[in-house]
Amino acid sequence: MSTIDYSEKIPNNVDLANDRTLQRALEHWQPRFLEWWKELGPNDFANSDVYLRTAVGVDAQGWAHYGTVKMPDYRWGIFLADPIADRTIGFGDSFGQPVWRQVPGEFRSQFRRLIVTQGDTEPASVEQQHRLGHTCPSLYDLRNLFQINVEEGRHLWAMVYILHAYFGRDGREEAEELLARHSGDVDKPRILGTFNEPIEDWLSFFCFCYFTDRDGKFQLKSLAESSFDPLARTCRFMLTEEAHHMFVGETGLGRIVRRTLEVMKEVGSEGPETIRRRGAVDLPLLQRYLNFWFSSSLDLFGSEVSSNAATTFANGIKGRPDETTQYQDHVCADSSFEIEVPDGKGGVITDTSPMRNAMNEVLRDAYIRDCEIGLKRWNMQIKRAGYNFELKLPSNRFRRAIGAWANIPTDLEGRPIGREEYDRSLPGWLPSASDRDYVKSLMQRVVEPGKMAAWIAPPERGVNNLPVDYEYVRLN
Repeated sequence: MSTIDYSEKIPNNVDLANDRTLQRALEHWQPRFLEWWKELGPNDFANSDVYLRTAVGVDAQGWAHYGTVKMPDYRWGIFLADPIADRTIGFGDSFGQPVWRQVPGEFRSQFRRLIVTQGDTEPASVEQQHRLGHTCPSLYDLRNLFQINVEEGRHLWAMVYILHAYFGRDGREEAEELLARHSGDVDKPRILGTFNEPIEDWLSFFCFCYFTDRDGKFQLKSLAESSFDPLARTCRFMLTEEAHHMFVGETGLGRIVRRTLEVMKEVGSEGPETIRRRGAVDLPLLQRYLNFWFSSSLDLFGSEVSSNAATTFANGIKGRPDETTQYQDHVCADSSFEIEVPDGKGGVITDTSPMRNAMNEVLRDAYIRDCEIGLKRWNMQIKRAGYNFELKLPSNRFRRAIGAWANIPTDLEGRPIGREEYDRSLPGWLPSASDRDYVKSLMQRVVEPGKMAAWIAPPERGVNNLPVDYEYVRLN
């Protein structure tokens, strides 16, 4: 297992000290990153002592050290998973050939676009969340927010290293731009729309971690199959950290469900207004938030049929998640994929696309199946408590802005409907202004160790075998 050298100015396991040109370039970028963190990270908590994990190796087992640190002193760095001996290209036209240690010239622009887009999401989420600490439901949750923030910062470093090390002047300029765009900025927004959505409450934060970070998981799993080995190794290690981000989302939403069920039992009612009078999140309100964030994340995968997707697969740039273990045909030159599309008359027809062109939809289908796992757990909670309410994912046709279903009005089940009916129904399907105001009213900061806000249940266990009432953040 590769260890990480923390004696360096930039901790790394890529032997940065023996590439002085690259080291100087990254050390030139480092102060700008720290300035960005100071301005748009969780800067109001710069003096707080936070119980954080820090990578000390890149093996999936025993790779992290836990300890108390002030976030500005966190040692961000560059960590790649260990190389796989004799690794060969696992898909596309070059299937079976040795993987690339450098970027082939003819694929530079495609690789750069994917890396920049991935890199842009990492600081974006920090910017979206940088005020959330002021309304934390517990110190446990505050610590988890900060853990995600520092790891998103490290994931930015991961992509910046690839840009600097393998893309020359173009890469250095792109790395500068990653700090010039800002979430929600009118003039220089982040590249992907979901990462410009404001996250002003913890219900939105948990939904973001559950749905949007899950998109990140699938994008990283696809890039971890890449024929460009440094990128694949970078993404393999990022996945080790990304798992915690989705854990925070799934357990956070599960704790909200549990607390709501407790209140429903206490008051003997399922009525939303009754539940709200007790300061909890009624289940129909939670459903509207799920509708919003799930549908917001679907477009991140791109169009159902895409020549770009076909090209990146054929050229060995981006594979399918778990390409080498989940599929038998790794070339996909002759296979096809069926996709349901609008027929132009208010109905739905099935279209057949070459498999390579449908890679975005293959990825989206896998993502949806993964999203359903959490809902099954929450619905089991609800059923065990004796209630018939069922949380559901809306159709992948609902509220789309990209692809075959872009701007096609459908109901939550994906049935095409008239525009007037859609506009009339949408306020009942998504969080309303009053919904958001109510949720914001719940966001009262709780910072006494072990105490929880009234709208969320405590976690089943603490961090790293510590008790739930541990002082995970010392607010100096």
